[in-house]
Amino acid sequence: MASKADIGGNAKAGKKKAQKKGAPFSGVAGAFDAANDATMALGPLAGLAREDFIGAIGLMLRQTASNPDKAWKATTSFSEDVVKIITGKSDLKPDPKDKRFMDPAWTFNPFFKAGAQYYLAVQKGVKSYIEDLELDALERDRANFISQIIIDAMSPTNTLIGNPTAQKRLVDSGGLSLVKGLKNAYNDLVHNDMMVSQVNKKPFKLGENVATAKGAVVYRDERFELVQYAPTTDKVYATPQLTIPPQINKMYINDLSPEKSIIKWQTDHGIQPFMISWRNPTEDMGVWGMAEYIESCIKALDVVCEITGSDKVNISGGCSGGQTMSVLLSKLASMGDTRANAVTMMVCVLEPKPGDTEASSLVSHNGIALARQRAAKKGVIEGSSLARGFAWLRPNDLIWNYVINNYLLGDDPPAFDILFWNADATNLSSALMGDFLELFEANAYAAPGTFDIAGHTLDLTKVTGDLFVLGGTTDHITPWRACYRSTQLFGSKNVEFILSQAGHMQAILNPPGNPKAKYWKHSEGKAPADVTEWMKGSEEVAGSWWPHWMDWLHARSGVEVAAPKALGSKAHPAMEAAPGLYVLE
Repeated sequence: MASKADIGGNAKAGKKKAQKKGAPFSGVAGAFDAANDATMALGPLAGLAREDFIGAIGLMLRQTASNPDKAWKATTSFSEDVVKIITGKSDLKPDPKDKRFMDPAWTFNPFFKAGAQYYLAVQKGVKSYIEDLELDALERDRANFISQIIIDAMSPTNTLIGNPTAQKRLVDSGGLSLVKGLKNAYNDLVHNDMMVSQVNKKPFKLGENVATAKGAVVYRDERFELVQYAPTTDKVYATPQLTIPPQINKMYINDLSPEKSIIKWQTDHGIQPFMISWRNPTEDMGVWGMAEYIESCIKALDVVCEITGSDKVNISGGCSGGQTMSVLLSKLASMGDTRANAVTMMVCVLEPKPGDTEASSLVSHNGIALARQRAAKKGVIEGSSLARGFAWLRPNDLIWNYVINNYLLGDDPPAFDILFWNADATNLSSALMGDFLELFEANAYAAPGTFDIAGHTLDLTKVTGDLFVLGGTTDHITPWRACYRSTQLFGSKNVEFILSQAGHMQAILNPPGNPKAKYWKHSEGKAPADVTEWMKGSEEVAGSWWPHWMDWLHARSGVEVAAPKALGSKAHPAMEAAPGLYVLE
């Protein structure tokens, strides 16, 4: 059982005051994979500063200067590979799964074959050189990460002269592909903040073919709208559901399209869903910190309870929304407020560690301090700036992939709803960014009673509601083992962990109907302290995890009652139709 589940991939504590076939794509599946890679989620990456990159490069240069014998050894090995390439004796081959080298020319054309082998020889030489250096694990991770970014940029596929697929397209199109590519590059330069486009936005319109679930805004203030969704069944469960989305992306990821809408799945199974829609902050709203966002969440709870008449609310949150939700739950517990009932946490890391992701190895206390200082000088951190920084952490997937597709091949980027949502990034208030960074640096969620935020001392051990935690096997943003640690941070007696066979967003958007879908759960529904013990007791289940979650939710949603005939209430009447106005900003 352990082998089946094993799929996929220290901060200081101290009390503080509170104040992210040739062509690159192959159909819908390829676009969805790209979307998973492109999705932003606020976490350790938010603490990266350019000094961390410079420091990692400086480390490599110092090691080179102080270890000339190892540099000579690597150079000699590379020279030997070059001789083999020139004489046609090299056996270097691209990884069969590397989409950049799928064109037959890389195998049969001597010029392109040699070009690929030179590139692979460099890659091999750098990797071997780093492995030979006397570095600790963290320093080695940093060196490997930085060197791979540089090597990705050197790939021959990133240029017209080195890309056989692009050259064939140029000939076959009579030069029109080059014209179209230059036009795409110009449009990105002028209209996309000098970033290569990842999606064709034209086919999508909110409320028409994206975010189509019926509902209405039932409350609005300067920070958020609360959307109530219309029932689709004659009876509903008495305990409503409130979703707290991340502040870095729009909330309609939960209602992307009818076939993969979490909201529709809930309403079709008798759940009464409500969802917060955060406002996209402008510069004068940069003072909104975690305290203000928690205040808004409590207000949303007030409205949900008033409309439904329920004294309990089930709550869910994912990514940075899960971090916000955790602060809310701790705050409610400190107030003696018992309205929070069952809790669902999706792809969210509360206890990050340096080795969780490749990029997290670059995070340093100095970098976090610098990032916090820069955030404090700005009213908001622009969504486009966050997107650019994230893209350069995974340039092969998020930059060069689209350079080839859009500029060299002259194709439009894919028209895919999840990529459309991902490109619809929002600003992040500088105060909230600072709070997220302090929570990360202090490892605050995992250190109960040591960190003050949102007007109380953070302590998840006082949160006792039933907990459902989700991770994704191939999630490189919030790795599933890191997500699993959250199961041990709360005071909840009933905790269940589900591992979905998918990446970051696909782990969440995992509706029934996919014949390849599967998930793992503990045979007794437990979440032991050691993840290895969970793996030993896990069992594989075919299909989507949604039905299992719905059974779990139904058991914690009270009795069935007649569905409301209208949305809102006298005190909070229905206003604009879902998804509301703030998603348009």
